[in-house]
Amino acid sequence: MVAITLHDVGVNIPIFDVSRASLKKALLGRAIGGRFAQSGSHLTVSALKNINIEAHDGDRIALVGDNGSGKSTLLRVVSKVYPPTSGTVNVAGAVSPMFDATLGMSMDATGLENIQIAGTIWGMTRTQIKNSVDDIADFTELGDYLKIPVRTYSNGMMLRLAFAIATVRDPEILLIDEIIGVGDSVFFQKATSRMQKLVERSRILMVAAHQDDMLRRLCNKAIWLSHGSLVQFGDIDSVLVAYRGQGVPVPEPAVS
Repeated sequence: MVAITLHDVGVNIPIFDVSRASLKKALLGRAIGGRFAQSGSHLTVSALKNINIEAHDGDRIALVGDNGSGKSTLLRVVSKVYPPTSGTVNVAGAVSPMFDATLGMSMDATGLENIQIAGTIWGMTRTQIKNSVDDIADFTELGDYLKIPVRTYSNGMMLRLAFAIATVRDPEILLIDEIIGVGDSVFFQKATSRMQKLVERSRILMVAAHQDDMLRRLCNKAIWLSHGSLVQFGDIDSVLVAYRGQGVPVPEPAVS
């Protein structure tokens, strides 16, 4: 059984070497989100504050909110990249984060060699990697380019390969920070279909993105964050309607 439980989770991030000028603090607040506090000789920002959520088998959860609202921080807390400053995080099941699809890829290795390298980093077995090569080749349409170093690839070709490798997994808990754009409109449709199949193979999904139509196709629930605080958690349509209409007023962070 897979599950995610966060109880009163808070994450405070120290900010060193920042001028105390009110304008700079205000600008920083808009970029990072959360609320400022003084801790000894440095500032801290509450990236998450008193977060209480539960996710269970079959949940497909969209994370919505303005830039700096805490979406990426929440994903990294669930993946245990960031330890919580307060509260508890309990995760039952194997977590498969998809934050940087190009993670571990070597510019001097060929496309085929990078399938081996990245597949290993994603936790795939040798047999799984071997069985995925034809699928990746068909999806990317890179042909003989797979036999040459990826430093010769365009950015689009690199993203296609990275996306193809990252989406051959069978994740239990899938965490996605922004959907990857991987080419023209025709190829994007192909990528969307592949992403949908990946989501269907997962047990729990948490995805941060700004495309409402994409989120509605992938998710059945949504979490709305603002300045590190949980505003609303419920079915996807009601949360998106409230968020886009700002149906629940949220005060600006206090900056002193």
